[in-house]
Amino acid sequence: MSKYTEQFKLTAITAYLEGTDGFRKVAQHFGIDFSLLRRWVASYKARSTISPIPHGQRYDINFKRRVVQYMREHRLSLRQTAAHFGLGQSSRVGIWEHQYYSGNLATSTATQRKKSADVSKKIKPLKPTDTDDALKPRDQLMAELEYLRMENAVLKELGFERGEGTKAREKTLIVSRLRTRFPLSALLALVELSNSTFYYQLKSLQKPDKHAHLKELVGQVYHKEKGLYGYRRVTLAIKNQGILVNKKVVERLMADQGLRAVVRPKKYRSYRGEIGRIAENLLERNFIAQRPNQKWVTDVTEFKVAQQKLYLSPVMDLYNSEIVAYEIARRPSYELVGNMLEKALSSLGKEPKLVIHSDQGWHYQQRQYREKLEQRGVKQSMSRKGNCLDNAAMESFFGTLKSEFFYLKRFESIEELTTGLDEYIRYYNHDRIKLRLNGLSPVDYRAQAAS
Repeated sequence: MSKYTEQFKLTAITAYLEGTDGFRKVAQHFGIDFSLLRRWVASYKARSTISPIPHGQRYDINFKRRVVQYMREHRLSLRQTAAHFGLGQSSRVGIWEHQYYSGNLATSTATQRKKSADVSKKIKPLKPTDTDDALKPRDQLMAELEYLRMENAVLKELGFERGEGTKAREKTLIVSRLRTRFPLSALLALVELSNSTFYYQLKSLQKPDKHAHLKELVGQVYHKEKGLYGYRRVTLAIKNQGILVNKKVVERLMADQGLRAVVRPKKYRSYRGEIGRIAENLLERNFIAQRPNQKWVTDVTEFKVAQQKLYLSPVMDLYNSEIVAYEIARRPSYELVGNMLEKALSSLGKEPKLVIHSDQGWHYQQRQYREKLEQRGVKQSMSRKGNCLDNAAMESFFGTLKSEFFYLKRFESIEELTTGLDEYIRYYNHDRIKLRLNGLSPVDYRAQAAS
């Protein structure tokens, strides 16, 4: 049965003949291939009909010879000749032309019938036995050889390392690819798959993928964030678009597409040090803040590019993990921390009721640093000596920064790195969503809480 009705074909032909557009525009309008429309129009002009000769009809030698001779006398192309005689495809005329000039036109029909008869007589595979091959009849040897060929083909499709534990869906795909070469019953027995399971899986494979749109959406979010998001944050990003989705479904779809976050999990190793003499450890690893500007953490990290070093000193608000202020410099002098502190304190009110936590770095032990905190009524807290876990929130930010930004790119100069740091910190504050903040960025979370 034809895919398109006669009325549909006639409508498309009429649109082309009575309109001013070419084949491509008309075909695009009707959602068909332009060469198919051109064949319909040629057939309509030649025979005043659009119905080709039924598919599978046999043609005698005289008809084939007449077609080739007519094409030669009138100097027609293959497509024009096929349209004139109402043939479905022009390639058929090309085959007849080749057979005509090679002298094989008369024997082609008999040869095709013989081949079809030979193909239908497939050798039924037989599992080899322990009997001596010299005592086996020829038919049994051929059947056992066919079984070995079938087994070898299945192993190539299956993969030698996945012989056991293969899922029914994968077995169905293998059998579907090989069923034209070997009997279906023999293949199912070899892969240990029942008839009912095979046809059930085959039917399910033919159904449209219900997660096709979601799979495309997952890929878009993953590539938009440059592979920095795992399945949890990809799920939140999709939910932020108003689409309800289960994180386990997203995890499975990412695994099917081979999408994995490029950021590796970070582990901290430390030892229990002594409490510092400058300031006590007021934070005591309690990194949860109930309001903005209640708990800040700060530290200094180093980057090395083109045999030069660059230092970053940020301060983070533990309420929403926002980078309140930061300073970048080529030397780890006190001005690096001092300028950062000036920027951060300028955003505070008169009575901040704030605790700022750091490690026992020499910057934070300076008299100027401590006096500025006292003047603004900010309490100072310090980690125990050699214990980075006491400032894990800041260390976690540095790990994220380097995993998502510094380690993934190649920088040719300090200036390029400085520009990149500015861009990433802005992205971190305004665009990068966090699980702890219910899928919001730090700035969005603070704005939502204030509203």
